[in-house]
Amino acid sequence: MQKSTIFIYLAFAVIFLAIGSPARAQEGMQYFRPNDKSGINVFETTKSDTTPFTKMKVKVGGNFEQSFQTLRDQNTAVPMTQAGYTGNVNSLIPLINGFDLAMANLNVDAQLADGIRVDLSVYLASRHHEDAWVKGGYVQMDKLTFLHSSLIDKIMKSITIKVGQFDVDYGDEHFRRTDGGNTIYNPFVENYIMDEFATEIGGEIYYHNKSGIFAMAGITNGELDPTVVAPVKIDSATKQVNKYSPALHGKLGFDKQLNNAFRLRLSGSFYTDHSANSNTLFGGDRTGSHYYNVMENQNVANGTTLSDANDYSPFSGRYNPGFSEEVNTYMINLFLKFHGLEFFGTYENAEGRTITETSQRQATQYAADLIYRFTAARENFWIGARYNSVTAAMQGYSPDITINREVGSIGWFVTKNILAKAEYVNQVYQNYASTNILNGGKFDGMVFEASIGF
Repeated sequence: MQKSTIFIYLAFAVIFLAIGSPARAQEGMQYFRPNDKSGINVFETTKSDTTPFTKMKVKVGGNFEQSFQTLRDQNTAVPMTQAGYTGNVNSLIPLINGFDLAMANLNVDAQLADGIRVDLSVYLASRHHEDAWVKGGYVQMDKLTFLHSSLIDKIMKSITIKVGQFDVDYGDEHFRRTDGGNTIYNPFVENYIMDEFATEIGGEIYYHNKSGIFAMAGITNGELDPTVVAPVKIDSATKQVNKYSPALHGKLGFDKQLNNAFRLRLSGSFYTDHSANSNTLFGGDRTGSHYYNVMENQNVANGTTLSDANDYSPFSGRYNPGFSEEVNTYMINLFLKFHGLEFFGTYENAEGRTITETSQRQATQYAADLIYRFTAARENFWIGARYNSVTAAMQGYSPDITINREVGSIGWFVTKNILAKAEYVNQVYQNYASTNILNGGKFDGMVFEASIGF
C-alpha cells in the first residue's frame, strides 16, 4: 500500500474521533482482540457477544518497543569479492552491545454498527521502513442487522466475514508473532526463522460451532502490492506469459476450554497461489527482524541504494525460501494450556518456485514453544523455551541447507500494558556453500526488550 495513503486514513481517524464520545472512545469494541496482555493466546475472534452496541465508538491505540542487543556472530565463508561492491563480501559486520532502533505502531478501530468493526494499522517507525507506512485495513462483520432478516441474523450467530487488506490467516503462529512495535503477544523477542506473514487484499469467511470446531475459507489477490498492469514476463514452467491468479487459503480446527484448567486447540491450514506477480507469504513483513545486523556484510551495506528503508537487509536471522511465483504450503499447529503451562507446536511444509524455475523446491519447518506463566492468580511472569528448525532446498544449490535456533526467555508484565522480557538465542547455519556468507554461520547472545501496548 502506498505510503502517501496514510494521510487519507489519518483523516478518517480524525473524523471518527470527532464523532465518537471522548469519554468512551477507548471502550465498546465488539469481537475484538485487545492490544494488551488480555490479547495473549487469542487467535481468531470468537462469536461471544459480550459488548452491547449503543452508538459508534472509536478506539485509538498503539504499540512501542525498545530493545538492547548483545549478539555476536561468526562464519567460515571464504573471502570473496563481488561486482559492484568493494572488499570482502563474506566478512561479517563487527557487532557491539547497544540499543536497536525503536519501533512503533498506531492502531485505530471503529465500531461502526452493531457487529460491524473496522481495523486500521499503521507502522509509524520500523527497521524496514523509515517512513510511516500503512499495514492494512479491513471491515469485520459479525452481524448483518441492516438486512432486517431473522434468517440471516440466525446464520450470523455462527459466521464472521472479513473484507479488506489484512494479515492472511494462514497458520496460528501469526497470532503470536511480533509485529513491529507490537511485541505483547510474543513470549520471545523474534519470530520464526521462516516467518509466515503477508497482508493481501481479499476476504475470509469463518464458521464457528459451539462444540469448538471452526473453519475458514479465504481468497486474496496473492500480492502485497496490487497491480493493474498487464504481465509481460514469461513463466519458465509454462512457457506462457505470467498470469496473476487469485490465492486461496483455508483453515480447519478445534479450540475449546475443556475445563477450568485445560484448553486444547488443534488446527490445520493451507495457502496456495499458482501464479503471482510477486508473492510474499514468507517475506511480507514491512517492519523487520528484531535481531539486528547478525550475519550481515558491511561492504554490501555500503554499496546498497536504499529506497524507503533504513536497513539494507532488514530480515537478519530469518530465511525466505523465495517462492515468489508459485507457493503451495500447509501448516499444523497444536496449542495446549494446563493452568500456567503452555505448549505451542508447529509443523510446516512448503513448496514453491520463482518465475525462472521450472520445478518446485521444498522447505519444511518445525517449532516448539514451552511456556510457564506464574503466579497462578495473575500469570504476569513467565519462563519459556523455543526450538525452531528449517530445512530447505535453495535455488541452484545442493544439498539442502538447515538452520537451527534455540531460545530461552523470561518475562514480566509490569501492568497489563507494560512488558519487559529477555532472551538468550543461539542460531546455527548448516550445509551452506563455502562461498556463501552463511557458511559455518552462528550467532548467539542476549536481547532485552521493553514494550507497551494499549
